[in-house]
Amino acid sequence: MFAVARTAVISARGARAVALRSGGVGAARHYHENIVDHYENPRNVGSLDKKELDVGTGLVGAPACGDVMKLQIRVDENGVITETKFKTFGCGSAIASSSVATEWLKGKTIDESLSIRNTDIAAHLKLPPVKLHCSMLAEDAIKAAVRDYKAKRAAAGGSADEPKAAQASA
Repeated sequence: MFAVARTAVISARGARAVALRSGGVGAARHYHENIVDHYENPRNVGSLDKKELDVGTGLVGAPACGDVMKLQIRVDENGVITETKFKTFGCGSAIASSSVATEWLKGKTIDESLSIRNTDIAAHLKLPPVKLHCSMLAEDAIKAAVRDYKAKRAAAGGSADEPKAAQASA
């Protein structure tokens, strides 16, 4: 396994980037400041109690690269995502993609959350083509968390698509 060294680099345009150089392999890769920011200062790292009915958990992985992403959402009685957490075992681009996804989910309804696309995450982070699978993992994790939340609601006797407040007034 090659050691990875991380060094800050200033590009010609003044944008901060990170160069990763694998020992003995050669060329460095430069990452956009958005990736570096979410990698060095990830938002919403942690876990929620997956047994709680208002928590949906998505666990996805990419066998090709070994990245594993757990993304969790907490949904209030009105169907709005109020809290998000993630844990990712993977590269900086996977961590950054998870971090961005959790930020974008807050305040959205369950249905609105499904409108977050990997292409939007990739464009925001300026992911290089070789790292696009990281944003795909984030989209898959969102969908898996929503599926889990809906399945729990349905199993508990509530409608998977109807918030608790609407059921109580029916």
